[in-house]
Amino acid sequence: MRSIPAFLGAACIGLAAGPLAAHGPAGHDSAPGADTAFGRAGDRAHATRTVQITMSDRMRFEPALVRVKAGETVRLVAVNRGAQPHELVLGTMEELREHAALMRKFPNMEHHDPNMVRVGPGGRGEIVWQFTKPGEFSYACLMPGHFEAGMVGRVVVAAQTPR
Repeated sequence: MRSIPAFLGAACIGLAAGPLAAHGPAGHDSAPGADTAFGRAGDRAHATRTVQITMSDRMRFEPALVRVKAGETVRLVAVNRGAQPHELVLGTMEELREHAALMRKFPNMEHHDPNMVRVGPGGRGEIVWQFTKPGEFSYACLMPGHFEAGMVGRVVVAAQTPR
């Protein structure tokens, strides 16, 4: 009888390890509303404007530059005009490089963070984001090979001017 509990324990560990290994060592578990270096998830009701960003199999975003003001909440609509899946992931260039390396190791990694959206061919998705700090940030497609091919855009966040 002693081997049955040990067997069940080993089975439980094995079942739990599968999803962790499939996802990779870095989790996508940002808490909604958590501040990052480039802002936080925004409330759609407070979005001041919508910016459409088109993704293509030419490994480019259009537009490749988005300008916003610090504090502004923007609805980014990612439209995939390509025949393969693409992503729009907001972050610092350092974070995007690290994530791109993980995606090469774990190409089927699932994303559930508010700063990223994967869009299938012909589809569309959206990110609602509040850019809380001035600076220059980036967005990229982190599907294996896409980032390396230059599928990167910039977000320039200007400081709010006092009234």
